[in-house]
Amino acid sequence: MHLLSSLRRAAVTVVGSLVTVGLLTGCGDDAESETLSLTGLADRTLTWAISDVDVFEGVEPPGAHRVTLDFSLAGGERCTRLNDGATATFNGQPMTLELGGINGTAGRDVCEPTRAFLDVDPNVWAQQPVEDARFVIQDGSGTVSLVLDNGKAKRTFSFEGAGAADRLSRGQAYSYRWQPSDEVPGPVTVTLLREGGTAAATVPSTQDGGLVTFTIPASTPVANHLLTLSGSASATVLECAGVASCSGAVFHSEERVVTIQ
Repeated sequence: MHLLSSLRRAAVTVVGSLVTVGLLTGCGDDAESETLSLTGLADRTLTWAISDVDVFEGVEPPGAHRVTLDFSLAGGERCTRLNDGATATFNGQPMTLELGGINGTAGRDVCEPTRAFLDVDPNVWAQQPVEDARFVIQDGSGTVSLVLDNGKAKRTFSFEGAGAADRLSRGQAYSYRWQPSDEVPGPVTVTLLREGGTAAATVPSTQDGGLVTFTIPASTPVANHLLTLSGSASATVLECAGVASCSGAVFHSEERVVTIQ
């Protein structure tokens, strides 16, 4: 069986790569990055993202399970770079820190933001207790810290109701609950991709908090399908220090093979 979801690829592209880049106009080859200490980024917005994309088969796309921090770009024609020697951690684990600045390798000057990321093991997270997500970036000048209430958690959709989760009947309603149950995601998207098909069909659904319910359309072919559920949730920010503001979201997408009968 070889089932691929275009939704999977789009989700990882959008959430797993939050880098915002700006083209520098009128700078030519003379563009230079302005090097700043961490305190020089105190007026920026820090955008956080937790990507949790579970695929059924094949190679996991880059960024499928990743925590990311992005500093907003400077205003106007400025392009800044964080000084050398800074470090970033997530719950004590070292993150890859990209200092930002001008990148001219693409044939034009592009201003890249300062960012940090870490790929995580979802199987390890699933075995560990839920805890706060703590991000710390520091250099000799100061510290940027972000703490998300219960942000470090493996997200899942748990099947609720009668019957088997992998055998669904046409015309029957089914429900799945976002976990952890104390998080409430925004609108959850439900799609079905028939085995051998090329386009996923969106299935209408209703939602009550973290519980999403949908009915298998009567016209659905009797076959194996790839069922994908995906949604985003916010988190309570317990601490946001060293920057002007913090914003972000958790994204979770999950693929399951089901037999429609």
